[in-house]
Amino acid sequence: METYRILQHPILGEIQQGKPVEIEVDGKTISAFEGEPIAAALLAAGIRVFRYTTKRHEARGVFCAIGRCTDCMMIVDGIPNVRTCITPVKAGMKIQTQVGLGKPQEMQP
Repeated sequence: METYRILQHPILGEIQQGKPVEIEVDGKTISAFEGEPIAAALLAAGIRVFRYTTKRHEARGVFCAIGRCTDCMMIVDGIPNVRTCITPVKAGMKIQTQVGLGKPQEMQP
């Protein structure tokens, strides 16, 4: 799958990428760059759904992208409710789509 990233921004200039790493998302390994927001790595890999709401099971993804809303929350390394738009990628992270409030025991071994 081809990935898409902004490498030259009209205001921020040239984007400096960290070293290439791999992270696991719902059991699938994807490529990312260390230090970039988890949400950016997911979007570049074509992943758009990050969580599902409790009552209506509606899909949610990136909305504000500045850490103010809760639409991009996922379970990261067993910790639920992590805002992926402001959490940097680290090599070997295990990330899961969150359903509802996200319980720590949802993390699979």
